[in-house]
Amino acid sequence: MITIDNLSKTYGSQTVLNIESLEIPKGQSFGLVGNNGAGKTTLFSLLLDLIQPSTGHIKNNDVQVDKSEDWKPFTSAFIDESFLIGYLTPEEYFYFIGELRGRNRADVDSLLANFTDFFHGEILGQKKYLRDLSKGNQKKVGIVASFIGNPEVVILDEPFANLDPTTQIRLKSIIKDLAAKEGVTVLVSSHDLMHVTEVCERIVVLNKGELVKDIKTSAETLKELETFFAG
Repeated sequence: MITIDNLSKTYGSQTVLNIESLEIPKGQSFGLVGNNGAGKTTLFSLLLDLIQPSTGHIKNNDVQVDKSEDWKPFTSAFIDESFLIGYLTPEEYFYFIGELRGRNRADVDSLLANFTDFFHGEILGQKKYLRDLSKGNQKKVGIVASFIGNPEVVILDEPFANLDPTTQIRLKSIIKDLAAKEGVTVLVSSHDLMHVTEVCERIVVLNKGELVKDIKTSAETLKELETFFAG
């Protein structure tokens, strides 16, 4: 589904990402972990054509992302609050994203009905602008908006941050179901090693822009990751 070849990103004399080769098959729940500055957000930004690679390329379903926009109809993401539109209410934002992705209001309402527990009565019908919601509730809106339009690829950067424990548990179930039951390729970056090992069948570790571990998740994975980051 996603293939990376000889990919690098350099700013001046500093190389912040350098991945020779990486393949992520369709329907895989893929975790990306690493310390601050490891290159996680850089990789996701390259996947979404938000920045240009210094060398190499990324293909999403055989579409080179920096050369064509044909990957956009089947790919969605929530990276941070900059993806939101602060002067809209959550409902207005969901309908706006629905229009962009070819879905009418009834389609969007049908999707939102599946996330009543996840919203926990704090999102819909509150008559609040997105800018006035808490960071956690803004994140809930962004995550669910990324599911509109039945995307084949969903990219989530630090989705568990700022969420309360109950919502984190619900989100883990949502992510696992997306990959296992619906065949969606889900890419998740996180600093939380426990969460990422619970939801991802494969985990890649970045360190100073380099791919240093590629692990098929097992009962030993959390311990292996903790040992690695403990130094």
